[in-house]
Amino acid sequence: MTDLTTLEADLSAQVAAAPDVAALEALRVAALGKSGSISGLLKTLGSMSPDERREAGPAINGLRDRVAAALGERKAALEAAELDARLAAETLDLTLPAPPRRKGSVHPTMQVQDEMISIFAEMGFAVAEGPDIETDFNNFTALNFPEKHPAREMHDTFFFNPGPDGERKLLRTHTSPVQVRAMQRTNEKPAAPWIATTIEPPIRIVVPGRTYRCDSDATHSPMFHQMEGLVIDKGIHMGHLKWTLETFIARFFEVEGVVSRFRPHHFPFTEPSAEMDIGCDRSGGEIRIGTGSDWLEILGCGMVHPNVLRLCGIDPDVYQGFAFGLGIDRLGMLKYGMPDLRDMFEGDTRWLRHYGFSAFAAPNPATGLS
Repeated sequence: MTDLTTLEADLSAQVAAAPDVAALEALRVAALGKSGSISGLLKTLGSMSPDERREAGPAINGLRDRVAAALGERKAALEAAELDARLAAETLDLTLPAPPRRKGSVHPTMQVQDEMISIFAEMGFAVAEGPDIETDFNNFTALNFPEKHPAREMHDTFFFNPGPDGERKLLRTHTSPVQVRAMQRTNEKPAAPWIATTIEPPIRIVVPGRTYRCDSDATHSPMFHQMEGLVIDKGIHMGHLKWTLETFIARFFEVEGVVSRFRPHHFPFTEPSAEMDIGCDRSGGEIRIGTGSDWLEILGCGMVHPNVLRLCGIDPDVYQGFAFGLGIDRLGMLKYGMPDLRDMFEGDTRWLRHYGFSAFAAPNPATGLS
């Protein structure tokens, strides 16, 4: 058996010479760890005779306890020395002025939303809002979604458990239900003759807000921000839609003008439907709007489907309208060069300070947006 006296003297010398806590921890593992020298001696007790075990057991256990105590004392001494060194080095000069207080800033998503609202407000649009939790009728049926449409499936939409009446509510997948609510108010009867609660056409609104879909990657998030627009009036046509969107895009990206093209598409709630592309330049590793020969898909739009007007109580033979939808987060990524949508939801104050939108500089098309 190993000479316990020699082993104890050797370990005590190593403990006393340990220069720091990390070295002391390595020594502890070498002596008392699962494969340590003292642990190895303890394992030999099982193969000894009772008489040998009666003599060797207390000696080995005593060695273990003494080495553990020495390790603890040395660790406390090293930690105290490290603390004294830090206190001596990290002095505070009380004669220096206090560091500046951190100032808050507007989140880029809210900055972009305010920029968009200010442009549409100048064009005569009002802002409408609605609940995040919606009914199936407002989110799908009133918008002409057929019963078996993929968007109604659980893998695309966040549904709640059915209520006592069997109805399943959901987190809205777009802000279009607010458009439905606005059009439905044309059919409300005021509670009293002197109270005006209805919204009679013409309707001209934008609807900013949070929306929710089962999707997550660098350019998609389960919760994202969207702004939709709706215009209902007599004699509305695609020309009005095209002018509105081109004017908005040019003002938002602060360029002289944009070239656009409409590609045929399908949305259940518009007919005809289109995806809008705008001219851009992708050279040099960045996207520049308003110049170049490349194209960038920017939004979806179209004329409001007659079925939607009927379901909302508006006569499609008298009124027509157009609608469009834009991703607020995506427009912010394009305008301010943000590579990953997920950064907007991380809450990293360093990322927020990098953009540093002032809370005192409200976007205004006259004095400047950004």
